[in-house]
Amino acid sequence: MRSIPFRAALLPLTALVLTGVSFGIVSADPVRQAPPFSVRSLDGKNVQLKDFKGHPVLIDFWATWCQPCRASMTHLESLQKRYEDKGLVVLGLSVDEDAPADVKRYAQKLGVSFRLAMADEKVLDLYGPVRSIPTTFFINKNGEVVRRVVGYIDAETLDSYIQELF
Repeated sequence: MRSIPFRAALLPLTALVLTGVSFGIVSADPVRQAPPFSVRSLDGKNVQLKDFKGHPVLIDFWATWCQPCRASMTHLESLQKRYEDKGLVVLGLSVDEDAPADVKRYAQKLGVSFRLAMADEKVLDLYGPVRSIPTTFFINKNGEVVRRVVGYIDAETLDSYIQELF
């Protein structure tokens, strides 16, 4: 059980609204195997990391109330379309406490078509702990986390990080 509301715990970083500038804190952690997980998509289907074996994967933890997350969504959508032929999988994991249907309506308003699911405490612990959003993980074709970025990433930097996965 959370000791403080999740939204309040994430608010300090997300209160900074930055556009056009990377504000990501890039992790220097050594390469490690991405932890396996299973979450529910916004349509109620099971989504597992192993579903994307052999593909580069970008996992973005986000929320509807997060301004930097909102700014990132168009960049992530563009990346998915640009690199889907190369096998890139963009997966947005919402930390919202709202119902999946509400998150889905929000994503539809933004024109998001990449995969979306609801994060749970287990996946937040496996990949973190994730304390600030957006937090983005870059996973190569071998299933290794090669980069973790906390905060907003501008489109150009995001694209250069994706290039490293191929």
